Amino acid sequence: MWSFPVAVLLGISSPVGGIQLLCDLLGVLHRQEELCSEELTAEQNNASIKQWAQEGCAGMWDNLSCWPSVALGDTVIRPCPEILQIITGTKGFVYRNCTEDGWSGTFPPVHVACGYDVNDTVFEDVKTYYMHLKTLYSVGYGTSLVSLSLALLLLASFRRLRCTRNYIHMHLFASFILRAMSIFIKDAVLFSAEDAQYCSVYLDGCKYIMIFFQYCIMANYSWLLVEGLYLHTLLVVSFFSEWKYFCWYIALGWGSPLVFIIAWSICRHLYENIGCWDINSNASVWWIIRGPVVLSIFINFILFVRIIRILMKKLRTSDVWGSDLGQYKRLARSTLLLIPLFGVHYIIFAFFPEDVSSGTVEIRLSFELALGSFQGFVVAVLYCFLNGEVQFEIQRKWRRWHLRDYFWLRQQKNSVVSNGGSALTQVMQVSRSSQREQRSSIGQKSSIM
Repeated sequence: MWSFPVAVLLGISSPVGGIQLLCDLLGVLHRQEELCSEELTAEQNNASIKQWAQEGCAGMWDNLSCWPSVALGDTVIRPCPEILQIITGTKGFVYRNCTEDGWSGTFPPVHVACGYDVNDTVFEDVKTYYMHLKTLYSVGYGTSLVSLSLALLLLASFRRLRCTRNYIHMHLFASFILRAMSIFIKDAVLFSAEDAQYCSVYLDGCKYIMIFFQYCIMANYSWLLVEGLYLHTLLVVSFFSEWKYFCWYIALGWGSPLVFIIAWSICRHLYENIGCWDINSNASVWWIIRGPVVLSIFINFILFVRIIRILMKKLRTSDVWGSDLGQYKRLARSTLLLIPLFGVHYIIFAFFPEDVSSGTVEIRLSFELALGSFQGFVVAVLYCFLNGEVQFEIQRKWRRWHLRDYFWLRQQKNSVVSNGGSALTQVMQVSRSSQREQRSSIGQKSSIM
């Protein structure tokens, strides 16, 4: 069984860091236990040390540190367990005495010497923060997944909406859907299970999940870049082959991330094959992915500024008789519409270094996960549900269904009347003929008079 500090440590870190952090900590313990077992086995081949173990205290592994065999009355000093050094960063020392009753307890206590307080509430506060953050982005990505799926279905259903612009929107929607799905898959694999017996299973399969997750993230940024390039091309280039450009857009959106992901996977396997590849400690390997993402965000920001300038010029030249207030309103509306489409909000933290203070990291995580998770929903609403062309096609389809139901009911009523109303028709014909005869007789009488 684990000693009390280890049990508390794993109990706290597992919900916070998920199954991967738990498996990493258990891996450290397992390696230390193997080294201790080798050291104790080597002692059995040494006659003097074997005699100490018989007369004094035999070597042991106490689930945290390895204690060698010593003579009676000796004091052994050991550094803080590696697992606690990883968590606290404190490099202290602990002691044990070999007494007539065996090994004494560690002094000072492990949590005091190694800076780990089992009663500290910092871990609980961090746990609460991350659980709230996870709930927030889960709601955001779930909302985006549903809305984007419906938007993609609408754009694919109507033939009149099939054009290059909407095709690019559909691929962007698909990249957002894959991004949300990869988030949920990654969380299900890395953060759902709490049983340490399955660590080997997760280490074997979770690397492929991380490769898929990183590809979806890069593909999403690539299609945001494609949206910016396409709109900029429409405003700058007078005549161009949309289909030819669209083929290049496909290669940029889905093909270019694949190249960087393959390079990152190879380098990660060769130089940083640790855990589930979800912790990026080697900056040079991590920049294989982060570099293209930051570059795409920077290019999109430049395109965003250029497009706003072009729109400003067009508004000033086309609306000569309009007021300045109306121009600024249209420009502001265009700007707000382009921000989620281009992902311009990512520029705020795109160039921040990774090793910053904890407060900045929390702000960055809250900002990116909150806005990033709902970005797909905002894009679906602005570019599909509030799109005039989409609304017109939905209304036209609704009117067609309504008229079809109306004529079907009218036809059913006519068929019922024609089948069961022959007697009524004859009565009406007889009444009409009698009315004609009465009119003719009245006319004759009036002529005689």
